Amino acid sequence: MPSPTDPAERLEAFGTQLIDVHFWLREELSKLRDSLEGNTRRPRELRAHCLTFCSALERHHTGEDDTAFPALAEEFPDLRPVLEKLQQDHHLVADILRRIEALAGDAGIEPGEAEVQRVSRELDGLAAIMESHFAFEERQITAALNALKAPGWTESPPDFLKT
Repeated sequence: MPSPTDPAERLEAFGTQLIDVHFWLREELSKLRDSLEGNTRRPRELRAHCLTFCSALERHHTGEDDTAFPALAEEFPDLRPVLEKLQQDHHLVADILRRIEALAGDAGIEPGEAEVQRVSRELDGLAAIMESHFAFEERQITAALNALKAPGWTESPPDFLKT
């Protein structure tokens, strides 16, 4: 889908852009999970993939917490309970990301199957939480994001809309 060039059209697309970012994050997590299969001989790749993905997801959630959610809460006060729930999810995801980063960082020169399995289990849990979180978020705030008046975002997209 081509990007709208008219600022008014772009404003209407923020919710759609959020869905696109979620799709990209789902794909990246899937690639990371796939890369673990038989990955007992490539610890640097494992660490690099984990850290890159974890950083992207953290940047997305921090951007939502710092930019999108305050703007939505101001313009749509009825969404505040939803936004609080989403922020709670972000804290839960952040805890999982810290565990994944620690496990990936602790992987030895040639990580054993047990180490790879621990990372894999954490990623499986993260995938389940992310899917539930993204689906809930998309149902609850996409329309509000599409209606949000945020002229500064047209010139410089906030972090939560970047891949």
